[in-house]
Amino acid sequence: MKDNKKIAITMGDPSGIGPEIIVKALSSESLINFIPIVIGSKKVIAKQININKSKLLLKEINNINEVANHNRNEVFIINPGVSTCEFPIGKLDITSGRESHKWVEFGAKLCIEKKVSAMVTAPINKEAWSMAGIKDTGHQEVFKRMTKSQYVATMLITGNLRCMHLSTHKPLIDACKYVTKENIIRAIKLTNESFISWGYDRPKIAVAALNPHASDNGLIGDTESKEISPAVKFMQEKGITVSGPHPADSIFNQAINGNYDVVIVMYHDQGHIAIKVHGLEESISVNLGIPFIRTSVDHGTAFDIASKNIADSTSMKEAIKQACVLINNKKI
Repeated sequence: MKDNKKIAITMGDPSGIGPEIIVKALSSESLINFIPIVIGSKKVIAKQININKSKLLLKEINNINEVANHNRNEVFIINPGVSTCEFPIGKLDITSGRESHKWVEFGAKLCIEKKVSAMVTAPINKEAWSMAGIKDTGHQEVFKRMTKSQYVATMLITGNLRCMHLSTHKPLIDACKYVTKENIIRAIKLTNESFISWGYDRPKIAVAALNPHASDNGLIGDTESKEISPAVKFMQEKGITVSGPHPADSIFNQAINGNYDVVIVMYHDQGHIAIKVHGLEESISVNLGIPFIRTSVDHGTAFDIASKNIADSTSMKEAIKQACVLINNKKI
């Protein structure tokens, strides 16, 4: 198994369900041909292995260079934080926020230094990070800062539906103002480049409208005619296979049916609702615009069910599978 790729898996907030879904996912017989390196607390993961009566074997390391041969059921674990930390279960905690942030930074560093092939993240809690005095809002801000990337975007995937978000965590009034020709051109360009790098010769890109019925030729707003249509036309002239603006109440079904490889959506809920209605449990996120592969679960820390051993690990399994696919430069 020498050719297996190393994948760093950050534990997320240790007070949430991250440790549980990692153990459950890595215990799955369907996940093979990669070397899992969990970044987080050995004590917390070991406890979860015991709760799940898993066959996983933990091998603690102090340096990534210690990862060599990998045997089935073996999981490497490394903790760049404070190994003696205690974490409460199911509630916000400053220590959980501080340590989980360290783990994310360390995972990104391994990716940047090309010591691992990809990074998969369990959920962090943004409020816990804020309580700990951390300025990064979430994962994406960490990656953008550490890689000095100019433009980082989020794409959600579930089954064969992929939604690339023009904007994510903006108030709706600000998200609408963000729908400009310049921003849409940039999003189309990044989407096209990313899909080509994943094995698509000519990715089919659809751009969703902002207003109902794509504005009905100006009867319901003019964002489509002033901003979206000119951006699409400009990129078509560059040879990119892109169309739109498409009414948002119909474009997702067309994408699910295979007419498009990806839909560029105009704001957070436009894409998130479509993804989660189509397949909530399988949904994951992928970052575009950073110089390494990062996939993630598409759910939160779920403090209300932490330690109850009822968390669904499907999203974590899908995130790991997608990381393996992208490592091998195959179509997602």
